[in-house]
Amino acid sequence: MTFRQFAYNNVARNKRLYAAYFLSSMFTVMVFFTFSIFAYHPALNGNGLSQNAAAGLSAAKWVIYVFSFFFVLYSMSSFLRSRQKEFGLLMMQGMSTGQLRQMVFLENMIIGFAATLGGIGLGLVFAKVILLIGERMLVLEETLSFYFPIQAIIITFISFMILFVLICLFITAILRNRTLITLIKSNKTSKGEPKASIWLSLIVILLIGSSYLISLRASGDQAIYLLVPIIIMVSIGTYLLFTQLSVYIIHRLKERKSFFWYKTNMLLLSDLAYRMKDNARTFFLVAIISTVSFCAIGSLYGIQSVLIANTTSYSTYPITYFSTAKDTARAQHLQYINDTLNTHAIDLTPATLHVLRYKISESADPVSIIRLSDYNAFATLLGEPTITLTDQQTAIRTTSTIGNRFNDELINKNITLEKGLSIQTASQATLSQVIPALSEYLVVPNIFYQKLQHPTTTDQIDVWNGKMDSSTAIQLAQDIQQSVKPYQAHYVFFAKEYEVYSQKQQFGLPLFMSLFIGIVFFVSAGSFLYFRLYSDLEEDKQKFKAISKLGLTTKELTKVLNWQIALLFFAPIAVALIHGAVALTTLSNMFHYSLLKESSIVLGIFLLIQMVYFFIVRHFYIGQVKSALR
Repeated sequence: MTFRQFAYNNVARNKRLYAAYFLSSMFTVMVFFTFSIFAYHPALNGNGLSQNAAAGLSAAKWVIYVFSFFFVLYSMSSFLRSRQKEFGLLMMQGMSTGQLRQMVFLENMIIGFAATLGGIGLGLVFAKVILLIGERMLVLEETLSFYFPIQAIIITFISFMILFVLICLFITAILRNRTLITLIKSNKTSKGEPKASIWLSLIVILLIGSSYLISLRASGDQAIYLLVPIIIMVSIGTYLLFTQLSVYIIHRLKERKSFFWYKTNMLLLSDLAYRMKDNARTFFLVAIISTVSFCAIGSLYGIQSVLIANTTSYSTYPITYFSTAKDTARAQHLQYINDTLNTHAIDLTPATLHVLRYKISESADPVSIIRLSDYNAFATLLGEPTITLTDQQTAIRTTSTIGNRFNDELINKNITLEKGLSIQTASQATLSQVIPALSEYLVVPNIFYQKLQHPTTTDQIDVWNGKMDSSTAIQLAQDIQQSVKPYQAHYVFFAKEYEVYSQKQQFGLPLFMSLFIGIVFFVSAGSFLYFRLYSDLEEDKQKFKAISKLGLTTKELTKVLNWQIALLFFAPIAVALIHGAVALTTLSNMFHYSLLKESSIVLGIFLLIQMVYFFIVRHFYIGQVKSALR
């Protein structure tokens, strides 16, 4: 058997330990390759948005590459720690330090080469599906057809082979300072009794609790200013949570004899403090990486939802034209819009109303007043309920429940509009989307409206209502905007479907990038937990083999291992989910918009992934421990 065959057999023999590392590396290579496919796609090498998308995806793949370096480095370090005794035995058999370094180098190059080829292969297999997903998420006008990405293959292969070579050289250099006695006794070194300070444990509650409280109470710009100190406080609190508070709680549980001696609790708690202390850094790393993933994806998805909601709240009509008295091109623009509708054979119902504005004080904005008949005509157009007013009544309408003056200044007040003419406002404001472009306005009876003269300014709102599919609406808006620019000083042309399309297009690229990068982070975090679990496999085999001789049943063994693996997998993820939920709630408070749906979707998907990962690992791990009892 040659030395290369010996290195290959070592990889095959440790395939369970290497499995998570290999699959995670392969997935990372696939994501890098996927971004490269997009970056070099012929349809994205033009100008404008397509070129920006290609540049952004190209930058994202190098973010993945840098993260991959640290991920592989951490993974290799975990393997070396778990195999130190094996290395010591090989050196006792006559293997030199140079040969040991060469063996480790070959083993990791074999895995790196296989992971690189596997990642490229998977990327090619799923390339068409990923291109379709990317085309939809990026909201591109171009069709991303499949092509054979030779440039992407070459760059991916060379980049990751260089990465694995550098990591292997770095790792083998570390082995130079390991002595034989250190390697042989690596698993016999006393860990010492884990210590936990009650004061540091209390600091955890103080840091995380105060961070949560400050975050949830912050609003607007306050949340932005407090972002850095809160991140620092949460990071320190999370680290102390796993190194101090968790150990302290375990010690207190062990002191409660009725709980400690109940059924199999003694087996679970006997070395749980050691495991928590040993895995503290891994837990901290996983919690922070997962929190970053949740927050990045949830924030972008949430901000997109907020902007789309704000966009659609401007007008519920397919087409809206809002103009001031200074709009000299109003007639020309309205004629062009009607002509374009006729050209496309689209039947929409038009409606027009005038808005009178009166300045009631020097500091306040003018009050907008609408005639009752105009309001009811627009309400009928939308299929909304009409309203009835007596000659002395006034209805208040707002399109926002936050920050409107009617709730704060004008409710149940007598307002002087002009000399000798005043109006009594209603006692309550109601929510309505009937009139576009206005966040707050008064609806007055026709007889009162006719008495109004000399407004500060008079604006006009024209709408077209009806049904048409999204693609037709977008194309129609693009055709109209060739002559009627969307946002100008004295008028606003607003096409709802096109505005939503533009918002999705604007956020498509960062959301697509954050989704894939976040998934890579999360999968890597799961791999860290897998490494830590399997590094204790031999120890668990020996421990449960000895305990089984005392009468431990298979059912009890499974129960203990279930709790042990569940704590390992879900302790850091639970912390990350809580951190993420608080962060997204703070974002909701900033924008005064509920992100419950978006937060639930993002956090729920990641939790589901973790649960699937847990059940798969649990099945194989328990099977390995049980095999040692036979």
